[in-house]
Amino acid sequence: MKLPARITLLTALTAATALAAPCLTAHAAGTDPWVRAWGENAQGQLGNGSVLAQQTPAAVIGTTRDDVRELSGGGGGTGTTANPFAVALLKDGTVKSWGSNATGQLGNGTLTAQSFPATVAGLSGVSEVSAGANHVLAVKGGRVLAWGSNASKQLGTGQDTTNPYKAPIPVQSLDKVKDVAAGCDFSVALRQDGTVWTWGKGDNGRLGTGNNTTRETPQKVPDLVDVESIAVGCDHVLALTADGIVKAWGKGAEGQLGNDSTTDSNKPVDVAYLDAVAKIFATSASGFAVLDDGSLAGWGKNTDKQLGDGTNANRTTPVVLDSIKGVQSIAGGADFTVAALDDGSVIGWGANAAAQLGDGTTTAPTGTTVALPPGSGITQVATTMTGKSAFAY
Repeated sequence: MKLPARITLLTALTAATALAAPCLTAHAAGTDPWVRAWGENAQGQLGNGSVLAQQTPAAVIGTTRDDVRELSGGGGGTGTTANPFAVALLKDGTVKSWGSNATGQLGNGTLTAQSFPATVAGLSGVSEVSAGANHVLAVKGGRVLAWGSNASKQLGTGQDTTNPYKAPIPVQSLDKVKDVAAGCDFSVALRQDGTVWTWGKGDNGRLGTGNNTTRETPQKVPDLVDVESIAVGCDHVLALTADGIVKAWGKGAEGQLGNDSTTDSNKPVDVAYLDAVAKIFATSASGFAVLDDGSLAGWGKNTDKQLGDGTNANRTTPVVLDSIKGVQSIAGGADFTVAALDDGSVIGWGANAAAQLGDGTTTAPTGTTVALPPGSGITQVATTMTGKSAFAY
């Protein structure tokens, strides 16, 4: 009996993965070239050709670290509304995508999920990419392209429609963009002149424009200049200015604005007690800053110990995390955090019921746990936006 083409392809891909990456445990040496992924996988968001959960880092099919410039995880959550997926920007300027596709967020012209990476057709010359809850942003030649859900006008097309866009389309009225960041149902762009522009859902003040109005085209965040980098959580935004100050706006209920408050802000506010900041990172409802001296500070949601300070109390101002050193990259979903360190290791902390820490267990650690050892070659991490899947590359 002839097998259906889809089953035949899946079998071949799974076999190819097993042959290409025979050693995928947390104790593997740094000889494996593949992008790794672990945790929940019900929609194929780990990209390993299956929909089975993964307790330790496994290879993403046909995707090597040396080929990837940036990887971004989107969606997450639980139940029928979960849309976990991932996109990878390759160094040749093309983009691959995999996972859930219920709102066209894979950009492949369909609404069909896929458990292995496939190239987004007709897209090249991309310099930045970011995945939100159910949409994707990409920068090409200083212009922004978007695809996926437009239910909250997060694609910035200027068209009054909620239909999913299954292929990339231009965002209106923006040029000279150097970076983008997608949140839950809204979008952020950083222009080369240091200004920040936002569009999409305006709830909680997440657009930073002084009101809670949803915008279908980009609008400049007032009184915010000299921004060097941006980081976006589900409902909040962080911006690092040239003088090392961190600004925040949007939802503040879990302390994610870091301004000693649990109140939302529709205008940028200063994250308290921070100076000499080198890097910023936003997880689902928390924030982290790497300081010039290499130390790490965190604030925001901490109900599952995802800040790594040894408590489960939300933090409304930054707390220095003395036990965590050498951070190169941080990412986190709703209840956990992972970090790539300068020795090539990947560590994690917080909840672990879905094996989202990648240590081979489903037990939450008292401190940090190791997903990949020193010398693994990893320099960056990513997670699904509000889910329990993680990536290392």
